[in-house]
Formats: sequence, structure tokens, C-alpha cells
Amino acid sequence: MDLQDDYAAAERRLRALQRSPQAFDHPVGAVEWIETHISWLLLVGDYVYKFKKPLRLDFLDFSTPALRRAACAEELRINRRTAPGLYLGLVALTGGAPDGLRLRPLEDAPPDAEPAVRMRRFDQAALLSHLLEREQLTPAHIDALAWQVARFHGAAAVALPGQGWGTAQAVRAPVDDCLAALRAVAADAPDLAPLLGDVARWCAAQGARLAPVFEERLRSGRVREGHGDLHLANLVLIDDAPQLFDAIEFNPALRWIDGVADVAFLAMDLEARGRADLAWRFLNAWLERTGDYAGLQVLDYYRVYRALVRARVAGLRLAQTEGQARAACLREQRRYLELALRFIRPRPLALWLAHGFSGSGKSTQSLALVCQRGMVRVRADVERKRLFGLAPEDASGAVPGGIYTQDASLRTHERLARAARSALDAGHAVLVDATFLNPALRARFIALAQALRVPIRILCFEAPLDVLRERVRARQQAGGDASEADVRVLESQWAAARPLSAEEEAWAMHVDTTRPVDWDALLPPEPATAPPGLAPGAAAPSS
Repeated sequence: MDLQDDYAAAERRLRALQRSPQAFDHPVGAVEWIETHISWLLLVGDYVYKFKKPLRLDFLDFSTPALRRAACAEELRINRRTAPGLYLGLVALTGGAPDGLRLRPLEDAPPDAEPAVRMRRFDQAALLSHLLEREQLTPAHIDALAWQVARFHGAAAVALPGQGWGTAQAVRAPVDDCLAALRAVAADAPDLAPLLGDVARWCAAQGARLAPVFEERLRSGRVREGHGDLHLANLVLIDDAPQLFDAIEFNPALRWIDGVADVAFLAMDLEARGRADLAWRFLNAWLERTGDYAGLQVLDYYRVYRALVRARVAGLRLAQTEGQARAACLREQRRYLELALRFIRPRPLALWLAHGFSGSGKSTQSLALVCQRGMVRVRADVERKRLFGLAPEDASGAVPGGIYTQDASLRTHERLARAARSALDAGHAVLVDATFLNPALRARFIALAQALRVPIRILCFEAPLDVLRERVRARQQAGGDASEADVRVLESQWAAARPLSAEEEAWAMHVDTTRPVDWDALLPPEPATAPPGLAPGAAAPSS
């Protein structure tokens, strides 16, 4: 019996299982069926049984029971890292239809029994993809998810040079695979060919240019055993906390990746669903937690790759459909290729300084701006604590000598400048969130902007002193904020304040934070510019 016959027989057997309540050791009710391009899932009472399809594709091999058993065991291992309460164990289907089918623990089943992962069932409405559709995915959910992903990456096993993961060749290989698969589809869809050609040329050029960066990322420990398939449909809200599930088990090369490759998938997915603001909120929250601003060099490459992955998945469905469904798959492929092109076009570049007293609303109001405009933000309060090994929400009172010395301030601003340069070099506008009350510290960043030939913008966040006092007191009482400035610090800032110079005022925008801030009215969008060091248009694909 060939693999196609195996596939048909396996599907018939599972359909029989769907009609066999006696095969389960728990209450059943209606048995629901979900099919993906590589799995069948039976939703049974409080549980889900996930079976691998008998397939051999260019990126996986589930062609024998032994291979499917190994894949199920690996799926259980890697997903218990992030969702131990969902992944319960392994079972196997034995017997035959109609009355002899049974599910039993895998260790009690013969080697040729059909393996499955047993999971705890959750409400499908709790998937983040569905929450977004219902407009119930909140910024707080995004922040919590970013911090959870950062913690997961921080604890994940690190790839070592020589293992084969994360090399320039390993990074480019799945991109080339996606492009090859899409070219086969484009042969029957000529209108996709120009889009695919532009993306392919960009990927080839950037893959070569970034090769040393990929190798350095590997050497610096940024390649880890990650998730590999981090999009909204593989994230679920349980007890109001997001959980990652369904990591890639079938191909370790797709899982042992740069952390930026993981977060790029979710950022791409949010943009594809029309929520670029949440994508940038997620990216900035993840960057704050990890401090990996150097990873911005590879963000666009991985965002393009993830768009190609989704276009390829649409191509897999295309081969199995016809009529209107086929037309829908072609439209989806086009949408993802157009998204990839959007990622690689030049963006408006500028270095923004958020200037103002403690409590003036710099962090709150600038977050809305960077999410709306697709910018990177780096915060002095966060980077100062990182210098001392503290998380943003940690109190610093136990640090000998304190963290607010002149030396600590200078080192903090050095970190801010490095992060800002990393963002600008990678083609992203950046906003530096600090008080910037000291003219010498402002001068450093003005010089950086001039050296990189990008515009400098100073956002002066302002409110009366009594309002500032009340905000600072409220923030201290609430706790959990990266800023530890109290009223005493605020009044010291107020007493020592000096106005901007005439030259600085030419770059300044004064923002009254006692009223709602309308960024579109205050700051009309700027034209796109190429990243520093690139000729105009060099970052864009050829037409």
C-alpha cells in the first residue's frame, strides 16, 4: 500500500473513531473534526486528540507510524515548555472499525498503533486570532504576551556553533524553499510572478548582505530552541493569560532559530490582519524586555520570510481546491506577497527625543505615537535598570550605591545611543524616551542624527507642576513602573530646568499632555527615506 492509500485509510479510520464513543475512556458527546494541512484533530468532551497525517513533504516526513510516534513525542516535549496544562500525554489508536477501536496510553500499544497527542480542550473563541476578530484583543494582552515570549526565549536552550542551527546557510534555506514552492504556483498564476520576482531579488541580496550578521547572532547566543510558528492562531488566552502552543515539532531547523524570527511571525500576522499598531506594541515590549535592539538588523528579513510562509501555506491549500476556494487562495497569496513588499520599502527615518519632567506623560504618550507610526522606542528608565541586572518593574533600593549616579546616567545614555543607532541603521525611526533636561545629553543625540543624516525631532511633553506632582504620586502608589522618580526628584528637576536653545526650538514640538493628544493633527506623516549608508532606493526591490 502506497502513501496515498495510507492517507485514505487513516482518514477513514479516524472518521470511524469520530462515530465510536466507546473508544474513549471519558464522556464524549459530539465529536468535532478539525483538519490542518498536516494534522487531523478530534475534539472530544474535555479533550483533543491530535493525529499526524501520513505525509512526506519537502519539510516533514510522517510517512510511517514510527516517524509519527517520534513527532508526537517531540510535540509533547516542546509544547510543555509553554503550555504544560494543555499537553497531557500520548495515546494510540488500536483495533478496527466499527466496534474494536480503542484509544489507550501509547506505552501500552503495539509499535504499529496510530499515535496521537492528547490535549486539554479549550474554547476556540479564546484563540488570539478570534479575539482580534471580535476586537477583544487588548493592548494589555499584547504586553503580557511580549513579556511571556521574552521569558520563553530567555529560558530556551541555546544553539552552539557547529550544530548547524542559525548559520547564514540555515537561515536562508527555508526562505529559498518558500520561494521555490511559490514559483511553482506562479507558473499557473502569472499575475503573481512580478511580485514574487521583486521579493526574491530582495531576499537574495539581503541574505548575502546579512550573512555575517546571522553568524554573529549565532555566536552571541541569540539562536535558541524557539517556537517556530508563533502566529495568532497558535496563541490562546487561558485564565486571562496568553499561552503559546503548537510549536513546530516536525523539523528542528524551523524551531532552532533567532528569537527575532519568532517575534517577526507574530508581528507580520498582526500587520496582515490590519493591526500594525499592535504589531509595533508587541515588538517594542519584547525589545524592552530583552534589550535585543541589535536584532533589528534582521527584523525585515524575517518579516518577509514569515509573509512568504503564509503565502506558501495558501499555495498548499491551492492544490487541494477549485472554483471560488481556489480564487480565495490566490488572493491570499497576493496579499502576503504585497505585505512582504511593504516590509522592504524605505520608511520615514528620524531620531525623536521625548523631553520633559517626570510625570509629563513622555512614556504614555510616546507609546501611542510609536505604535501608530511603526517606530522603535528605547526608554532610559528601562535601560538604566538593565545596567544593574534589574527588570523594569524591579525596585532598585537594594543596589549598593544606587542606580541614579552620574556615572550610571552616562552609561545609560550610551546604551540609549547604541540602541538608537541600531534602529536607524536597520531603517527604523526611533524615539528615545528620557527626560533630556541636560543640554549635553541632548547634544549627543543631535550629533548622532546629524552624523547619520536623519532628521532630529524633539517632543516636549508638558503639564503644570501641580499636575506633575499628582501623576508622580499616583504612579508611585500604583507601583510596577520602570520609573522610580518621586516628588522630590521632580521638584529638583523643575528647579534646575533650562529652556531649549533657539536651534533646538526649531526642531521642537510642544505637547500639552493635560489634553488628549492627536498625533495625526500634531505631526503629519513624513516621506520615506532610505536607511543610513544606503543609496536612495537601495532598500527597495527592483521593478
